[in-house]
Amino acid sequence: MAQQDVILTHEGLKELQEKLEYLKTVGRKETAEKIKVALSFGDLSENSEYDEAKSEQGKLEAEILELETMISRAKIMEEDISTETVHIGSVVTIKETARGSQEKTFRITGFAQANPTEGKISDESPVGKALMGHKKICFVPYPTDIESSLYLEFQNKNEAEKIIQNDSTNKDK
Repeated sequence: MAQQDVILTHEGLKELQEKLEYLKTVGRKETAEKIKVALSFGDLSENSEYDEAKSEQGKLEAEILELETMISRAKIMEEDISTETVHIGSVVTIKETARGSQEKTFRITGFAQANPTEGKISDESPVGKALMGHKKICFVPYPTDIESSLYLEFQNKNEAEKIIQNDSTNKDK
């Protein structure tokens, strides 16, 4: 099976590298300390603290391996490739027409950076797939439980950064 490239922004790669470094240093140290404390309780045959610490160590090592693999397969995308069509890195404002919902602003990212609560959706998500390649202002047919379309308005980078900052500031209130 061919390994899939992990498409990231420079910022996304930096975040993954920082998280990896944290897990390798602080995470491993904390887990080793938990194992050490659990070992001090003696008999390992009925030591649930030891079992839990070893399980946590396994999860930590799996996450480290996953991050290392993602970083090794990372492809950095150019953020200003096109200002005419939706691509990874684009910031879009969408509104579902059938329900008259509020407008929502998202940045299209690779799957590794996707986090809808932070306004980042994957190009591989259903909405992301529906938006990719569309023009600046258009209606995008998108299947939902009722007949609907997404109204897409493409933001320029400076305007989009302001919108994302305002959205995240308003969520914190």
